[in-house]
Amino acid sequence: MSAPAAPRHAIDSVRALAAHHPVYDVIGRRRDVRTEFTGRPVDEAVLWRVLAAAHAAPSVGLSQPWDFVLVREPATLEAFAAHVAEEARAFAVELPTERRERFRGITVEGIRESGLGVVVTYDPTRGGPRVLGRRTVQETGPWSAVLAVQNLWLAATAEGLGVGWVSFYREPVLADLVGVRDPVRPLAWLCVGEVEGLAEVPDLERHRWRARRPLRDAVHHERLGGQ
Repeated sequence: MSAPAAPRHAIDSVRALAAHHPVYDVIGRRRDVRTEFTGRPVDEAVLWRVLAAAHAAPSVGLSQPWDFVLVREPATLEAFAAHVAEEARAFAVELPTERRERFRGITVEGIRESGLGVVVTYDPTRGGPRVLGRRTVQETGPWSAVLAVQNLWLAATAEGLGVGWVSFYREPVLADLVGVRDPVRPLAWLCVGEVEGLAEVPDLERHRWRARRPLRDAVHHERLGGQ
């Protein structure tokens, strides 16, 4: 049986589907925010709605292996920002000259500017030693916590907030900063805050770091590589 034909008109932007359902517009507007934060405190009612959306994420065996550490203390924000800057400099040194120059124009965090860090943790002991569905694929545990991150991100976008996922850090450093102890892991530091607006074009595309991959190239039939 031949594979179904792709639509005549390729989908270039998920936001073009907003007329079908508002969720597509939210997905399309979501950005990894760095420089647009206003620094104004997030309204507590809005924050709790966003956290409720994160807590509603699906999880393997209904284990809900996440926790959310809200970080507002200026000293902690400053310490983490300094650590991230050090790791970003180390990354830059490893790049070829042309890429290094391009990287210097890219802001990699908004830790101080957002004024709020939400650290999402993963607890492998949540749900007991035999979590339904995790026996053969242990990664379903941390993947569940990542689904909570995605829920938080989309809800924040719908609420007019910005979110930036910081990834230039060493896990033991972040764990020590927010009091996380083995076997619990910090999976994400999310900068969350009010924004002036969300960029129309994502940062890495705007800075020509990478081009977006067409959907057609990512779809396969029956086997990877199947056309």
